[in-house]
Amino acid sequence: MAFAISILLFLTVFGGTCIGKQPNLDTELNNGNTTRVMSFNIRYGTAKDGENHWSKRKDFLIETISAFGPDLLGTQETLLDQRDFIASKLLGYESFGAGRDDGKEAGEMAALFYRTARFEKVAGGHFWLSESPDTVGSKGWDAALPRIATWVKLRDRVNDQAKPILFLNTHFDHQGQQARRESAKLIRKKILELGADCDLVVTGDFNAGADSDVYRSLFADEGEQASPVVDTFSLANPKYNGDQGTFSGFKSTAISGPRIDWIGCSRGFSVHAAAIDRTERDGRTPSDHFPVTAVIK
Repeated sequence: MAFAISILLFLTVFGGTCIGKQPNLDTELNNGNTTRVMSFNIRYGTAKDGENHWSKRKDFLIETISAFGPDLLGTQETLLDQRDFIASKLLGYESFGAGRDDGKEAGEMAALFYRTARFEKVAGGHFWLSESPDTVGSKGWDAALPRIATWVKLRDRVNDQAKPILFLNTHFDHQGQQARRESAKLIRKKILELGADCDLVVTGDFNAGADSDVYRSLFADEGEQASPVVDTFSLANPKYNGDQGTFSGFKSTAISGPRIDWIGCSRGFSVHAAAIDRTERDGRTPSDHFPVTAVIK
């Protein structure tokens, strides 16, 4: 209850709003029966963003993450110092990520975080979104840049009967249309291979809307083969017809446009809630994307 009250106080003070179905915090928060997932493109820290530079918004970003309290957090456009800053501020989490340029520390990461009181990592790795996914730094199809996917296999410390979770986080190319389609197909293939004995959670900035071929490549059934993951937002909000834009450009009023940030989960989960977090302060958002959230069981 105390944690739920702190969230409500935060939303009152900082003007946070969410679009979509929200969980009952009193009954669903931190009880071990649900898993809280957040996907957040944090905007790379060396960008010349003026008043929205990383140094001026990083604490606000941490407050936004903490207010939701994810068990699983996927971040995109995360540079090494940003990963380390988030890890230092989010107590009780482990991080995992590699730079897309060298597979170590150079370039943007699809760094992910998991709550250690809830999960134990038993395996993890990275692959590149290209025709040669095991080739470090490889650039695929018509992509403008190398793109990476990071994954971990997690054991649930709270529920011994639960399957392991394969948690994968990624960021699709911003220019290459073919690259986005092929990347979605690759992700679909990889989660089936890596997570054959697991429940699945996929987070990312896919740079494509919910009406795109990219979306269908990941979420649509193929003949008699059901898609391995479902879109949590659409499942939780089937009748929602409002604005679903997730690219804010740091402006809280920029809510139109496509929903390009998604959270997917395997069909064994029930989706209790999914939302676009519109948290803002003085009209500004903590990143140039709105984070998206889901509560699954």
